[in-house]
Amino acid sequence: MKKLLLLLFVAMTTVAFAQNQINIESGNFDFLKDQTEVNVQLKFNNAVYQEKNFTEAQYIENRKADITAKKSEAVWKNWEYQWGQFKTSEYLNYFFEGINSKSKKVTFKNDVKAKYTLIIDAKWIYAGWYGGMIGSQEAKLTADLTFVETDNPSNVVMRLQADKIQGKKMNKDFAWEYGRIAGAYEVTGKKLGAEIKKALK
Repeated sequence: MKKLLLLLFVAMTTVAFAQNQINIESGNFDFLKDQTEVNVQLKFNNAVYQEKNFTEAQYIENRKADITAKKSEAVWKNWEYQWGQFKTSEYLNYFFEGINSKSKKVTFKNDVKAKYTLIIDAKWIYAGWYGGMIGSQEAKLTADLTFVETDNPSNVVMRLQADKIQGKKMNKDFAWEYGRIAGAYEVTGKKLGAEIKKALK
C-alpha cells in the first residue's frame, strides 16, 4: 500500500511539474545563434476554452448572454471590440514584452522579414476570473510553439509546447478575460525568452 501511495504521489508531482512550463518536443535553439530578429504569428483556429473545452463561438455566446444580462448591450459591444483587438494585436504585444525582456540577443517582432517565424498556435485557453476584493484567478494558456523557415513554412526547425502557462497579476485590463489571457501570453514569452537566453549563452 505504501509503495502504491508513493507511486501515485510521484505521478501527481510529475504531472504538476510538467505544467506551467515550456517543454521542448524536437530540435534546439542553435538555429538562432546567428539571428537578430524572429517574426511571430498567432493562431487560434484550434483553440478551445475553459474546462468544458468550448469553441470560441460557444465561449463568446455564453459571455454575450452573461454580459448583456448583468450589465448592458453597450458593455457587451465594447467587450466584443476588445476581444477582437486583443486577438489581433494585444496578445502579441504582451508576448513581445515578455520575451524581449529576457532574450536580448534575438528580438521578436511582428511582420518583419526574418529568416525564421515563430507560430504560436493556441490549443487551450482558461480565462480565469476576477472577483475584486474577493480575489481572482489568472488565465492559463496551452499552445504549440513552432519555429519554421519564413519562406518555407513546411520546414520546421523546432517544436515546443507551452503547457498551461499561468498568467500574472495585474495589468490594466485584468478585470476582463482578454486582459488575463494577455498576461498568460506575456508569461509564455518570458519563459520562452529565458530558455533561449540560457541556450545562447
